[in-house]
Amino acid sequence: MKTLPDSQNTPLPILDAVAPAVTAAPVQRAVLELSFQELQDWLRERGYPTFRTQQIRRWLIQRRITSFEQMSDLPAALRQQLHEQFRFCSFQTVGHQVASDRTEKLLLRLQDGELVECVLMRDPGRRTVCISTQVGCAMGCVFCASGLRGVKRNLTPAEIFEQVLVLHRLMADDEKITNVVVMGIGEPLANYRSLMAALELLTAEDGFGLGARRITVSTVGLPEKIREFARSGQQYNLAVSLHAPNDALRTEIVPVNRNIGIQEILDAAEEYHQHTGRRISWEYVLLSGINDQPRHAEELATLLRGRTAHVNLIPMNGVSELVMTAPREPQTQQFLEILVRRGIPATVRKRKGADIDAACGQLRLNREDSKST
Repeated sequence: MKTLPDSQNTPLPILDAVAPAVTAAPVQRAVLELSFQELQDWLRERGYPTFRTQQIRRWLIQRRITSFEQMSDLPAALRQQLHEQFRFCSFQTVGHQVASDRTEKLLLRLQDGELVECVLMRDPGRRTVCISTQVGCAMGCVFCASGLRGVKRNLTPAEIFEQVLVLHRLMADDEKITNVVVMGIGEPLANYRSLMAALELLTAEDGFGLGARRITVSTVGLPEKIREFARSGQQYNLAVSLHAPNDALRTEIVPVNRNIGIQEILDAAEEYHQHTGRRISWEYVLLSGINDQPRHAEELATLLRGRTAHVNLIPMNGVSELVMTAPREPQTQQFLEILVRRGIPATVRKRKGADIDAACGQLRLNREDSKST
């Protein structure tokens, strides 16, 4: 087995993962940072009827506009006041890459100058968006570009939710978002309150109106937060980033595992299944010579036997700053065949955006490196 570089093998305290830096307060609020009640009160104070609240939110969430001026059924004076008092959006798009398969990746600059990414992926009959929840990440996974600079702060609910809206505006009139995966930069369950508030906007009938079963939240495996997520009463899909079949290897790949352990994660995931009835997806990034051997597949099959689970095998996306690589196709297929033969449902994730900075956090990292240079 390959030895991981020492610099990539230092575990971060679990406390950092659960309670990262406090979210920075913006100078001027984005309009979607206001709750329904706050916006209603703001309108009432200026003499406008309360039905304007729903009108404004409908324009912001359900229609593909890019400025207050396009809210054509609002009085001109109100549109001007909104423009003067609030930012239309929480961020500015500073990078936009389009792959040959029509995958689109955006680099977004937040009000405080920090950067995050989001992605639109197109498949027949599906339009999936991948969104971020933090600036950076504290998990320290050795194959991931997102955590190479550590974690800086949590995103607000509006900063999370508006990634969906800005991707929605990129799409043609006959396209619509069908699925959302919370698999971008950051550990979603380490920003639990903002995550749940954003998901509420995504699923609300007067919000984006997406079904909960069309949303998948990916976590490195924070057991107490998984249990809290289970008790939320929602039907979201849960994906757990496992990446190894035993604690010794997982701690090398995912340093925070030292403070958790696979069994605790399995128990929490089983509780999630019992509460929601949803099948757990186990994410497994294949790293050549590290976790991709037949013995690893056999051990993984034994670990997940008897569970309502699906394994999503992910050949590593190349990151120039890291030495790990994806296994060759025959090794990937061999790993898959062992799992299936042992009765574990498994698939290999189709790679999207191969000809752009597809790895999570890569576009942000490249921009930060170029600025420092």
